[in-house]
Amino acid sequence: MTLVTPSHWLAGLVKKSFLSEYDVKVVNNGIDLELFKPRKSHFRKRYGLNEKFIILGVANIWEKRKGLKYFIKLSQKLINDQVIVIVGLDKKQQKRLPDNIVGIKKVENAYKLSEIYAAADVFMNTTLEEVLGLVNIEALACGIPVITFETGGSVECVDQDTGAIAEKGNIDDLAYKINELRLRLNNDPYVREKCLARAKRLYDKNSKSNEYLAIYNDIIKNPQPTNGRDKC
Repeated sequence: MTLVTPSHWLAGLVKKSFLSEYDVKVVNNGIDLELFKPRKSHFRKRYGLNEKFIILGVANIWEKRKGLKYFIKLSQKLINDQVIVIVGLDKKQQKRLPDNIVGIKKVENAYKLSEIYAAADVFMNTTLEEVLGLVNIEALACGIPVITFETGGSVECVDQDTGAIAEKGNIDDLAYKINELRLRLNNDPYVREKCLARAKRLYDKNSKSNEYLAIYNDIIKNPQPTNGRDKC
């Protein structure tokens, strides 16, 4: 049997488990780069955020491990022209937000979600547990740099050119990384292009499909001794 994981972090855990006797390969999750890409967006105008520096957070469900509380704590440290936008909230969560956080319910339409990504300045992922992080990849594909907690496979999505890694649970470090990345955006006109290039190089769904096919073909062409186990 050959096991395929979406991140090197998870592959490392597998190699330490009872499954360590099997081959382990890494194929990152892929996304549709024709859907998630920079595009014109009326999101800023719709919410009165034209002159704001937008820090975006997105989750399918904002349960405890996704780190909603860190966005709320961070809101106390923002300067006047900064605002947080959070997508994926339920009605109770929306009602509890401070004034400098715009809360939006779950966006089912991927095109509309890509418009929100494209309107942001920075994407922030406060997850406490993450295998890789599709939201990170979606943000990069829309040209938005990513700040993530140092946790799981989430850190694998960014490098020094496309985002920053903050100490897990450290609000002061988050605030520092946001301001640092903002300065970088002002001084380097190619940050967004670097994000796009990384998404295209590593996370194109078509390339990922080809990687899976290559693994299957290699197994078929080069069968290994099974010692009584099936190889698949």
